[in-house]
Amino acid sequence: MSETLPPVIVGAGPAGIRAAERLVAAGLRPVVVDEAARWGGQIYRQPPDGGFTRPKKALYGFEAGKADAVHRAMAAIRDRVDYRPRTLVWNCEAGALDLLCDGASEALPFSHLILATGATDRVLPFPGWTLPGVFTLGGSQVALKFQGCAVGRRVAFLGTGPLLYLVAYQYLKAGVEVAGVFDTTPFAVQARATAGMLRDAATLAKGLLYVGWLRAHGVPIHNGVRPVRAEGAERVNALVWRDAQGQERRTPCDAVAFGLGLRSETQLADLAGCRFRFDEADRAWLPERDGAGRSSVPGVYLAGDGSGISGADAAELAGERAALAVLEDLGRPVDGKRVKELDVRLFRIAAFRRSLSAAFPFPADWADAIADDTMICRCEGVTAGAVREVARSGQAREMNRAKALTRAGMGRCQGRMCSATTAELLSRTLGTGPDGVGRLRAQPPIKPLPIAATIPSPPRSRANEVCADATGGPEVRRKRGEGQGEGDASRGAGRISAAPQTAKDAPPRVPLTQPSPRGGEGLSGREVA
Repeated sequence: MSETLPPVIVGAGPAGIRAAERLVAAGLRPVVVDEAARWGGQIYRQPPDGGFTRPKKALYGFEAGKADAVHRAMAAIRDRVDYRPRTLVWNCEAGALDLLCDGASEALPFSHLILATGATDRVLPFPGWTLPGVFTLGGSQVALKFQGCAVGRRVAFLGTGPLLYLVAYQYLKAGVEVAGVFDTTPFAVQARATAGMLRDAATLAKGLLYVGWLRAHGVPIHNGVRPVRAEGAERVNALVWRDAQGQERRTPCDAVAFGLGLRSETQLADLAGCRFRFDEADRAWLPERDGAGRSSVPGVYLAGDGSGISGADAAELAGERAALAVLEDLGRPVDGKRVKELDVRLFRIAAFRRSLSAAFPFPADWADAIADDTMICRCEGVTAGAVREVARSGQAREMNRAKALTRAGMGRCQGRMCSATTAELLSRTLGTGPDGVGRLRAQPPIKPLPIAATIPSPPRSRANEVCADATGGPEVRRKRGEGQGEGDASRGAGRISAAPQTAKDAPPRVPLTQPSPRGGEGLSGREVA
């Protein structure tokens, strides 16, 4: 591997920023590519530029200090990194990334690549989940942090996991009425896991504070529930659910935020050729990595929630650890004491993470209750019955065959929203676990992009174009095909499964400062880490 190419980091969240910080300290100038306009990732997402300001305490609560530290770390090294915001990495192959920024395509070669791609919401559908006003937990949180508005006036929070209580707490603090918290995990299960969570007493205390605050302000919290349906015509007006005793109940609301934890964004690791394994804790196929973040592919490193859900604190440590692995592999000196310290801290967080998974288990039986006529893939209009049918008939015994026969996972989200559901339906119909039906193979582009972006640029007299930096500083970029040989210029042009150029409409939401009769529209699948 050549040291002439700068290290490349995909993702400017906690993992990516700490990785960049460590590489800069060693005298390198890494390339940091991020899809967002400002650094911080989903967990420490910054408000947009243009005069919209809110104090960090209001945005991040107890984590304001950590968010500020991450933001300041990137600001301190900004002039020593090649920072590329608003840039989509849509493919990774043969030692190069395919990028898209402001309509301009580029092939970025690398010798050492750190993937810090984060995670998205994991959901399972239920009747009415496609109604306007139904959002993911992460989408609801992004609306509050990034846009300063709520997804409704009276919001019901459904699902399980720490994010469920955190977002409900954030909405209540922002002045939004919380109709209730509906946790799929029985209280007894959470109680049994408490001893293990004492490994990180501070984090446990924060979680208990969220629950206590909600209860103290009259928010009903129900455990061991299952959703029956979301009711409404033009938008959701109630959540119907079944309590732990099996009794059906109805809670009026004008929005539902739901999620069942997070799922890692692994598409780029897959396209890079990384070997995967099934992880029981995450109930997902994840790219393999060693304790330092090295993947099975030389020169490709993994950090943060993109290779296993561990949270923002672990992401910062894993980002720095991956950067140290890069330096080791480049033959540069590293601080052995710091390496050992990071390894110990990551080991402790992993132990706490196992206890957290035990406290908020995935509700595997949810899939059995999904009616055959319930749509599971919104992009392609695929129902649960269609997936069950190809399994019962023997036509599909693994994910990619089911995709080919039903089109589930072929749409614009590329399976981000429906792959977990498809895996659960397929495996339970076949009588196996989700590890028995494999995983969807990633396909470029991993997100929709204009068809024009796949066409090689014609030769021009001016080889370099400017892609404006979100912070005001221009970055000179070499556009795809300019100054390259024909073979390089056409890299990837013939292997695209073309995706339509469709703009994702921003759903209208209720501003916190000026209430409006209009609420959210549709399920928001925005990422969150």
